[in-house]
Amino acid sequence: MFVDSHCHLDKLNYDELHDGIQDVLNKAKAANVEQLLSVGVTLDSFPAMMELIKPYPQIMASCGVHPLDVESNFSLEQFKRYVADERVVAVGETGLDYHYQPDTAELQKRRFEQQVDVAVDVNKPLIIHTRNARQDTLDILKNGHAERCGGVIHCFTEDLPFAKAAMELGFYISISGIVTFRQAKELKEVVKQLPLERLLIETDSPYLAPIPHRGKENQPAYVVEVAAYIAQLKGVSLSEVAEKTSKNYRDLFLS
Repeated sequence: MFVDSHCHLDKLNYDELHDGIQDVLNKAKAANVEQLLSVGVTLDSFPAMMELIKPYPQIMASCGVHPLDVESNFSLEQFKRYVADERVVAVGETGLDYHYQPDTAELQKRRFEQQVDVAVDVNKPLIIHTRNARQDTLDILKNGHAERCGGVIHCFTEDLPFAKAAMELGFYISISGIVTFRQAKELKEVVKQLPLERLLIETDSPYLAPIPHRGKENQPAYVVEVAAYIAQLKGVSLSEVAEKTSKNYRDLFLS
């Protein structure tokens, strides 16, 4: 069994590519992908995402404000109410992105700090996005005592020292379809050195489809391609990657 630990089910193309969410889940099940985590990025979009996944117990949810969406509507009290939902197993996607929006860096840090505080308070793990903000990301996690709730660095593209620092805080490292890209040479070398006991796999659907689907919309079924590539890099069986990453998902989000 495989788990897609990070997807945006409310952003898939249901008009042209899928006959509703059940079709997406059927495709995933055919690929032996049995559990999914649908990740929130704004408070405005959160209720609709929850309504979409409501009939499907195999889908868990997270609630957060993405660093590229920090100028969206935000109420701390409303955020806390959403996070308290029993279906919400994580806080995020949150973090810092200085690559695309360096001009909102101060607001990003403030929102990130608020979400770390809430995650620690309710003891739900964090889902972290970080780009061109390694030190600030680690500083906020450390200063906010994020080791108390743990979490995951999603769609990992950082270096080995960053991965080690995150794992020292009790965080997992999640690998997406980027690892299959030809130019991702450094990432491939990092993945070889990371223990399977700290890895998750994800699609980040509908983005970042792995080879051989690159250029198409991503979907949860394709997480198997990520797992297969990790198995090849690390010289282990696909079943071992499936078993350990699924256990890691359960340990982090469901235990």
